[in-house]
Amino acid sequence: MAEFGRLNAPLPVNTRVYRLVSLDMVRGLVMVIMALDHVRDFFHAGAAQDPTADPNVGLALFLTRWITHFCAPAFVCLAGVSAGLMATRKTPASLGAFLLKRGLWLITIEWLVIATSASFAPWGIAEIQGLVLTPFQVLWAIGASMVILAGAQFLGRRACLVLGAAILVGHNLLDPIWPMPQSVFDTSPPLWVALHAQMAVVIGPFFVGVVYPLLPWAGLMIFGFGCAGIFERQSAARDRSLFLCGAALTLAFVALRVIGVYGDPNPWMVQARGAIATAIDFLNVTKYPPSLLFLLMTLGPAALLAAWWERVPRPVRDVLVVYGRAPFAFYVAHFYLIHTLSVALGVAQGFAVSQMMTFMAFYPKGYGLPLPLVYVVWLIVVASLYPLCRWVASVKARRNDWWLSYL
Repeated sequence: MAEFGRLNAPLPVNTRVYRLVSLDMVRGLVMVIMALDHVRDFFHAGAAQDPTADPNVGLALFLTRWITHFCAPAFVCLAGVSAGLMATRKTPASLGAFLLKRGLWLITIEWLVIATSASFAPWGIAEIQGLVLTPFQVLWAIGASMVILAGAQFLGRRACLVLGAAILVGHNLLDPIWPMPQSVFDTSPPLWVALHAQMAVVIGPFFVGVVYPLLPWAGLMIFGFGCAGIFERQSAARDRSLFLCGAALTLAFVALRVIGVYGDPNPWMVQARGAIATAIDFLNVTKYPPSLLFLLMTLGPAALLAAWWERVPRPVRDVLVVYGRAPFAFYVAHFYLIHTLSVALGVAQGFAVSQMMTFMAFYPKGYGLPLPLVYVVWLIVVASLYPLCRWVASVKARRNDWWLSYL
C-alpha cells in the first residue's frame, strides 16, 4: 500500500521552465496511443502493417491504426516547440550545440538500441542480401531534424515559422517529379532521394531502410520551433490561439480533401461498399512522407486537445503527464517489453523461440491474437511501464543534471 501511495503522490514541481502541463499531457497521450500501434504490429494475427490502405478493412481495425497517425506529427512538432521555448534561456550557440548533440544521440539510439529490440540481435533485425537489416524510423526522423534545426534556429523563431510552413505546404509539389523507389528496400536511387521518399542505403555491413523520409519531418520541427511563442502567452490567450489554429487546420484538411486538387498524392473516391468505406478512403492520406493533408488532419485535433487540456479529467490528465515527462524511457522500454511478451505468446502457441526472434513481419503464420485481445495486451504494456515513467519523471523534475536532457 505504501508503494501504491508513492506512485500516486503528486510529482515534484518541475524545475525546467519550458515544461508546460498541456504539452506534457498531449505528449503522454501520444506515447500511449503509439504503444497501441506497436502492440498491434507484434500481436495481431495476420494483420497488414498498414490496414488503412484498404477501404474494405473493418472499421475497428482501421480506427486502431488511424488513431496512431496522430503520434509522430504531434511529437515532432512538440519537440520543435520545446526547443523554441529553450531559446528563451539559451544562446543560439548553446542551443545549437545541444540540438546537434541530442539529434546525433537519437540517431545512435535508433541504430544501436531500437533496431536491436526488433530481433534481440545487435544492430538490426535479420539478414537481407547478406547484410544486417536496420530500419531508420521515427527516432531517426526526430534526431536528423534536430541536427537541421541546430542550424536553422540561428535564423530566429519568426523566420523558422515561415521556413517550416513553406516546407510543409510546398513539399507535395515534389510528388510528380521526385524519384519514387520501388519499395523501402530499394537501394538503387541516390541517397538524396531519401529526403522525400522511402528507400534503403547500404552502409558497410548494414542495409538501412529509411522508413521516415526526412524533408517534411524537418520542416515540421522547424515550424514547431517557430510556433513556440504561442506557448509563452498567458494561459487564456494561449488556449484561445491553439483552439483557433486547431479549428483552422482541421477545416483546411476537410476542404482540401474534398476539393482534391493538392496536398496528397492519394486521391479519394466514393466506394461502392457504402459510407463507411468512403469515409475510410477519405481519411487514408499519405504518411510516408507525411503529406500536407496528413499533417492538417493530425495537427489540427492535436492543437484542439492542447487548448482543451483542462477539460480532461484530472486523474487521466495526471497519468498522461507522467508518460509525457518520460517519453524517451517509455519509447525504448516499450519495444523491448512488447517483443518479450510476443516471444512468450509465440512459445505458448507452440512456436520455437527462434521463430520469434525477428521482425514482426517475419513472424510465423498462425501466430497472433484477435483485435480485442490486442487491446488487452496494450493496456498491460502501458500499465507496466507507469512505475518506470513516474520514477524518471520524478528525477527529471527534481534535478537539472545535463545528462537528463538526453533522456
